[in-house]
Amino acid sequence: MQRHIPLPYLPTSGQECKALGWNFVDIILVTGDAYIDHPSFGVALIGRLLESHGYRVAILPQPHYDHLKDFRQFGRPRLFFGITAGNLDSIVANYSGNGKVRTTDAYSPSGNPWFDQAQTRNNRRRPDRAVSLYANLARAAFKDITVILGGVEASLRRFIHYDYKQDRLRGSVLTDAKADLLIYGMGEKSVILTAQAIAEGRTLNGIPGTCRRMTDREMAAQFPNMVSPAQVSSLQILPSWDDIAARRDAFMEAERTVDRQARSCSQDILAQRQQNTWLVQYPPPPPLSTEEMDAVYELPFSRKPHPGSPDIPAYHMIRHSITIVRGCSGNCSFCAISRHQGPVVSSRSKESIVREAAAVRNMDDFRGTITDLGGPTANLYQTACSQKKCSKHDCLYPEICPHLHLDATALIKVLQDVLAIEGINHVFISSGLRMELLLQCPSLLEALIRDHLPGSIKIAPEHTENDILSLMHKESHQKLCDFINLCRKVAKSIGKEIHFNPYIITAHPGCTVQHSRRMIHKLAKLGIQVRQFQDFTPTPGTLSTAMYVTGLHRDSKARIFIPKNQSEKKRQRQILEENRPLTPEKAKRRP
Repeated sequence: MQRHIPLPYLPTSGQECKALGWNFVDIILVTGDAYIDHPSFGVALIGRLLESHGYRVAILPQPHYDHLKDFRQFGRPRLFFGITAGNLDSIVANYSGNGKVRTTDAYSPSGNPWFDQAQTRNNRRRPDRAVSLYANLARAAFKDITVILGGVEASLRRFIHYDYKQDRLRGSVLTDAKADLLIYGMGEKSVILTAQAIAEGRTLNGIPGTCRRMTDREMAAQFPNMVSPAQVSSLQILPSWDDIAARRDAFMEAERTVDRQARSCSQDILAQRQQNTWLVQYPPPPPLSTEEMDAVYELPFSRKPHPGSPDIPAYHMIRHSITIVRGCSGNCSFCAISRHQGPVVSSRSKESIVREAAAVRNMDDFRGTITDLGGPTANLYQTACSQKKCSKHDCLYPEICPHLHLDATALIKVLQDVLAIEGINHVFISSGLRMELLLQCPSLLEALIRDHLPGSIKIAPEHTENDILSLMHKESHQKLCDFINLCRKVAKSIGKEIHFNPYIITAHPGCTVQHSRRMIHKLAKLGIQVRQFQDFTPTPGTLSTAMYVTGLHRDSKARIFIPKNQSEKKRQRQILEENRPLTPEKAKRRP
């Protein structure tokens, strides 16, 4: 296929396509975000990747969904519609964990979540359950068009899942949307294989990193030797919709199986009976190699919002930041990163990071500061497993795995080389940092405290009580104590001040008011003030959500307390609010 010259921006309207001389597009990517041509935004990254393979790609950002005009403006795509809710799950974007409507959206122009002044549910730029709605509109606009789902919302809702806004379980988003394929995870390899298969008229069955929906007849055809699915050794059957409806603990069983299969990088196929169809998940492709990751992040991004999408708050936060690492082996119960990005850590090369830093330095609005060299966890950069095969990929709990190879010098060298670029005066790590890893790497900790913190060090102890930390799958409270003491010791030795920005979760499954009171006492004893905290949000695709739904401990399956009613959550939240440091404005008003 003939490769196209990279465009300043991928077209976002039929008029822009005509201006390029296009009489058709191959792929239309629909997103609930404004279009920002920056590698931190999934639809831009996938769009640029497809463009690099010679496909004509158009972006349809935040389309109106009360008519079909937006979906029809490019004409019928030659290959498929690619549907994503954007960088966030739409319910998480639109509602707090308590179900309150959010009045801002960092991925919309000026942070305004509404198309106009009417602040109604049907007027939001990003609709509820956007993936399903956009998929239905694409199919209504062009009958029998191929519809592919992807992104965070599709990835985390690919099996039977809990929707906290509706307070009920829902079937796979693939069956709800009646789409042709769902790409889970980050999707680079899968989307290229999918585009090639459609272009060549081949079946979509068996593509790594994808899910399909099948009838009983199609299942029997795909697995012809089986009398029942359980007889196929490479096929794992999850508890079905009927199983989960009959006994809620089956939901925990399903989520634990999905988690184990993902962490083991198993090549088994997963299948789950929905209400009338099957959801079949094919094994994931290998994670990106360093060379592949370098190539993806060095695609010709303009690094700016599309001219039709000005003043995007999320862009202002990340425009001078650089992704250096992907994936997480931490396995925190409440976190969906490993379910979406995967448990295997992929790192970019130092050379690629330095080249991107030079490109950031050349941006018109750059003022000398790289705001973040990071990812899900910055100091997982260049960590690796010494075992060729690992069935757990649970590297940090309850202690750091002895097979985990840490390379603090690699991150220190990246920081030094980026800072050495002429015109770059500061290089910060603003991403979260794992305390237990820094305890093992004092040279990196000293380098961070000396030169690379934007005023404070971000840490996420989440809690202080060990029984709650166990449910969260987090390190013990003693690790926080050791870390705070070491930071202060290092800071004093080099004549620097050190400030901590801890992040806390209240009302997590298992947590009571008494736990919260003891937590505040212990944090005060350490001299830490809590500025950032939030109620636990039961988002799809996490084991904490499975605990919330079932009332069962993730490991022992013992019954645990679940703080579900609002008065209980409010009492826990108030304990932290009463001990939050006063802002200068509030201090002036205090009598």
